[in-house]
Amino acid sequence: MNTAPLSTAHRILFFNTLAFIVCFAGWMLNGVLVTYLVDAGIFDWGLVEVGWLLGVPVLTGSLMRLPVGILTDRIGGKWVFIALLLGCSVPMFLLSKANSYGAFLTLSFFFGLLGTSFSIGVGFTSVWYPKNWQGRALGLFGLGTIGSALTTMLAPSLLKTFTHNGANPEGWRQLPVIYAVALAAIGVLFLLFTQNKKPESSDKTLLTLLRPLKNVRVWRFGLYYFLAFGCFVTFSQWLLPYFVNVYNVNLITAGFLASAFSLPVGIFRAVGGWLSDKYGARKVMYWVLGSSMVLSFLLIIPRMEIYSPGTGIMATQAGTVTLVADSVIQVDEKQYPVLQKSHKFDHVDRKAMILPAKDVWQEPIVKQGDQVVKKQLLAQGTTMIFFKANMWVFVVITILIGACWGIGTAAVFKYIPEYFPKEIGAVGGMVGMIGGLGGFVGPILFGYLLNVTGLWTSSWMFVCLLSCVCVIWMHEVITNMMKKEAPHLADKFEKIPQG
Repeated sequence: MNTAPLSTAHRILFFNTLAFIVCFAGWMLNGVLVTYLVDAGIFDWGLVEVGWLLGVPVLTGSLMRLPVGILTDRIGGKWVFIALLLGCSVPMFLLSKANSYGAFLTLSFFFGLLGTSFSIGVGFTSVWYPKNWQGRALGLFGLGTIGSALTTMLAPSLLKTFTHNGANPEGWRQLPVIYAVALAAIGVLFLLFTQNKKPESSDKTLLTLLRPLKNVRVWRFGLYYFLAFGCFVTFSQWLLPYFVNVYNVNLITAGFLASAFSLPVGIFRAVGGWLSDKYGARKVMYWVLGSSMVLSFLLIIPRMEIYSPGTGIMATQAGTVTLVADSVIQVDEKQYPVLQKSHKFDHVDRKAMILPAKDVWQEPIVKQGDQVVKKQLLAQGTTMIFFKANMWVFVVITILIGACWGIGTAAVFKYIPEYFPKEIGAVGGMVGMIGGLGGFVGPILFGYLLNVTGLWTSSWMFVCLLSCVCVIWMHEVITNMMKKEAPHLADKFEKIPQG
């Protein structure tokens, strides 16, 4: 039972959230920094090397969430957070001295531990709040994910300033120093203005703390989080090349549009906490998973031009072709009007098309003087279906799906204190680890899907499929629970459309 005054709990929440913002910003630093270093020609790294530099911090922060969550349960969040902030400021500072790929990779591995800040914050926030406050508190703590958007928006401008717009290429080294100072400063504030608190299970053995991980429910929550958080982390990086390649915008514009996706995720996480407290995590997750399924389905249709055989012109009687023109074919005295190509898509990029459109035309395949028989084809028909995949419609839908995922991340962690009140750190660490691994696996998987299908929208196909799996699994579990605990309601529940 959490009996601490809410004023103290709110103070802890404030510093937890502040630390999480700075940690998350540092965790995503390589996405901007490495891209700049390669584009500016400062380091000659290939795509594979860049991919590892982007992925290693995410991998480290994901894999270590479980042990760090357990450590938070054992000794309390204050000391773990301080150790993380001060400890990671060292490799972040040393990054400014790196001159080789090996040094960058090694230091990225160590400052990638910043990704474990989520497990610490979840455990350390939960122990301070009563049950009816935990959804809101964890949702507000989740605002820390805006650190990703802050890095995406601010780091390019800082690099431009530090390098004097490219005149002083070595100026990039000031950026990791700024991040290191911020981490150390927050660590000191944490030391001075927070107090430690451990959950009731802090004296339990490691085996006891790990026991809930055998529960299938933990892995189900992990799958939800793989979708909500893992896909958020993935698309925070994947949308930059997506916008550049699909919509032909420059890198600065792509970064701004990617930020428009990632920024609402943190904000709506707080909304998700409030909704979970008010309506329950189960109902919120139904809406989140269902919305993710529908919105991702709307994004599946790629930008395309499809040509297909259309309606042709057949002779209604035998005779001799006496005239072949662009608009008409004449057989003896009988005239057949010919549809001409409208060319309405020749300048389609200047049009604000939202829905797919088509153009139909016919091309004569006979010539003057030919003898034709009844039902012989005189002109071949062609149908072209064109879909521009309007960029601003795409942006709006990605913002909506990002908001859904933000709400979902809070709802998932509302479940954990309810089902595992004495193992929040361990279970939260495992769920967080699965979600974080989604952020590592996602770009690799999307790259393979792109190579196999040739479609950038194949990433949304995967999201839609994963959303369907989550909805079906959740519905089956809830239905089975009701059949067992309230069979008189189960039949009615099954008839209610879910999601």
